[in-house]
Amino acid sequence: MKTTITEKQPLVARRSFIKVTALAGGGFMLGSYFGIGEQSAVAQTTMPATMPTTQSARNAAGDFAPSAFIRISPSGVVTIISKNPEIGQGIKTSLPMIIAEEMEVPWESVIVEQAPLNGAFTGQVAGGSTAIPSNYGRMRRLGATARTMLITAAAQTWNVPAEECIAEDGVVVHTTSGTRATYGELAAKAATLPVPDEKSVTLKEPKDFKILGKRIGGVDNIKIATGAALFGIDQQVPDLLYATYTKCPVFGGKVSSANVDAIKKMRGVRDAFVLEGGNGLGAGVAIVADSTWSAFKAQQKLQITWDNGDKATHSTASYTEQAEAFAKASPQKEVAKVGDVDAAFASAAKTAEGMYFYPHLSHATLEPQNCTAQFKDGAMHIWAPSQNPGSAQDVVVKALNIPKDKISIDMTRIGGGFGRRLMHDFVVEAAAIAQKLNGPPVKLTWTREQDMRHDYYRVGGWHKLKGAVDESGKVVAWSNHFITFGENSIDRAGNGANVGADEFPNRFIPNYNLGQSIISSHVPLGFWRAPGSCAYAWTFQSFIDELAHAAGKDPLEFRLTLLGEDREVPGSGGRGRPYSATRAKGVLKLAADKSGWGKTLPRGQGQGIAFHFSHQGYVAVVADVTVSKEGELKVNRLTAGVDVGPIINLSGAENQVHGSMIDGYSAALLQEITVAGGQVEQGNFHNYPLLRMPDSPAVDAHYIETAKEPTGLGEPALPPTAPAICNAIFAATGKRIRSLPLSKQDLTWS
Repeated sequence: MKTTITEKQPLVARRSFIKVTALAGGGFMLGSYFGIGEQSAVAQTTMPATMPTTQSARNAAGDFAPSAFIRISPSGVVTIISKNPEIGQGIKTSLPMIIAEEMEVPWESVIVEQAPLNGAFTGQVAGGSTAIPSNYGRMRRLGATARTMLITAAAQTWNVPAEECIAEDGVVVHTTSGTRATYGELAAKAATLPVPDEKSVTLKEPKDFKILGKRIGGVDNIKIATGAALFGIDQQVPDLLYATYTKCPVFGGKVSSANVDAIKKMRGVRDAFVLEGGNGLGAGVAIVADSTWSAFKAQQKLQITWDNGDKATHSTASYTEQAEAFAKASPQKEVAKVGDVDAAFASAAKTAEGMYFYPHLSHATLEPQNCTAQFKDGAMHIWAPSQNPGSAQDVVVKALNIPKDKISIDMTRIGGGFGRRLMHDFVVEAAAIAQKLNGPPVKLTWTREQDMRHDYYRVGGWHKLKGAVDESGKVVAWSNHFITFGENSIDRAGNGANVGADEFPNRFIPNYNLGQSIISSHVPLGFWRAPGSCAYAWTFQSFIDELAHAAGKDPLEFRLTLLGEDREVPGSGGRGRPYSATRAKGVLKLAADKSGWGKTLPRGQGQGIAFHFSHQGYVAVVADVTVSKEGELKVNRLTAGVDVGPIINLSGAENQVHGSMIDGYSAALLQEITVAGGQVEQGNFHNYPLLRMPDSPAVDAHYIETAKEPTGLGEPALPPTAPAICNAIFAATGKRIRSLPLSKQDLTWS
């Protein structure tokens, strides 16, 4: 496994204010506040020595500011607070690792606690693979500040120069005399010191790291394995009630009537009522019961007359007809135009063209949507498996007209997010039910069928592509008519339904056109792991293979030629992103090398390669596949070359890359959401299957640790996986895949 770091990591340039507080009993607390302008500091008064885990406990402890990231008790216990939601991406482990590294404390002596939502923290979000790049520099500085203050405390205690003292493994040592003191012994003294200017704090050299870059298990692993109550669906509080909420199967439909009086008489049912909806709350029928089972049983007896509105005619078939009509006309909107595509096509040596389609997808998280809420004395307390609790708070404010300062949110661990829990319909529903009850806490749980039929889906789309190469095999023209969806609109594409004007291969081809047409749809659209990239990377990298074949070139060499010389290609426009041809070529070469690219294979076996840049990460994947003459596909191995800068946690990196490739394969092979009569047809894993363990390929990940800012790794390995597999299928069978899922394609050959 390749791991190299060749230069010092630069600091994140951001204004910050760090505050130290003494704990009762002689402890030490270091908080960090990051803001802009006048909001860079947060007042802090009495703080408890341990973080309360419930709102009532926090209130009992006094005016608690949970923006303290580090606590050191007199006994030497180091507690580090993790501020971001944990969705399985490992951030609850990775962020504290960064602090612990700079603090010079052994990882085994660290306790990690989850922070609740608090305005003193910035960016309490799990989405866009942003947690590491947005926090790496500040967490390092915070840990280094704590280390510096502890060294200063020791130097003052011993009346020696601080330069003669070093920190290692939770102890400060005077190098001349050998005198030692633990962090716990120094905590009270350190708490009385002024916080040093961050520019005076020295960060460790990467070559001296003891924790970062190592393989560290997740801090919750044992709790997960032993069934501890960590997740939203596990939440228990005194006097808890349980709820279901039934919405119209046609998106946007209303309740005309419901047999709520009969439901109220059922055993175990406490209440049943209609919520009219509005301002982000979908209309539906709530049932409140003594148990989830009683609520589910009562839900099965509901008799509801729905007002479907005008959306019941929507269907996948009608969308396809509209797309085919759009493809015959010019795009509604020009997104990007470079050079003269028509002239380039007219003079090209060879051209290729094709229509690509990918379907809507559900998130299908293992933990269905759920939320616990209590409305009492005008205040709302929420326990939510949310990827963005701050946004959840805002949505509840809008829907229920509750002041923001009266809404508190505790973050639970999340059993799969993938972008689904960036949307907060389930939080608003739980809060609305709690507001109606006005007193007791209530846990809302969706069924699997509700979860699949009321998702915010990965958008489907069509790409009418045409490309051209010259006599030397160089790409000279690329045209893309992208047909996508808008939510009840033809003016604006839905969430995740755009292709950026700078998206590869633009900037690498002299003549380039990107046009867009939008189909109006009532289907809710959301962010699905690697939004946008998870769909169009398959299209673009598959079509690049078509052009390579037309040019008679090796697919790897064709891509390297397309990327050209080593350089940083600047972005264009307000949201343009720079693109490193050097790093893209690096991961291509690494994946090719580790996979044995170019070996001679018999008919029915093939290798395919693809790469993509998303979330500031560069990943290439090589797929090795076997396809029988009867069309049975077996993906034997997926090999990834990855460049996301320095690796924080090798175990977490492997989990994310391996999981992303399996996720990408599963979606490409099996998954599709279809609409008929305005309703989603799929409802559970029998008709929306996930890849099973016996069918999973071997997976390998290899890393180039470029000396750049570290970037996120939860998403970048997914986009290139599907095109690598489809390109391998072509190499094995000669059949080009232009429509997904693969399970619906004829892969037979002779």
